[in-house]
Amino acid sequence: MSTTSLELDPRAIRAWVQNRMVFVELTDGRQIGFPAARFRLLARAPDEALAKVELCLNGAALRWEELDEDITVRGVVEGEIGGDVGVK
Repeated sequence: MSTTSLELDPRAIRAWVQNRMVFVELTDGRQIGFPAARFRLLARAPDEALAKVELCLNGAALRWEELDEDITVRGVVEGEIGGDVGVK
């Protein structure tokens, strides 16, 4: 059985923020959330700016343009949250 890179690279189809928790819905149906406080820039962001999360790189990353912050979906899925992860 072979594995393609797409299977190994988790992708999000939706991202949103609720009560300062960031959530992503993955292509396989899973939903994963993490507290914004785990990331320095997100922790200090006003609610309005935090809510402006977008998907980029075909769902492979989360982007906050106003905050100049990027977080990989792979890092979220693998639990590598707690530090800034650049994907620019």
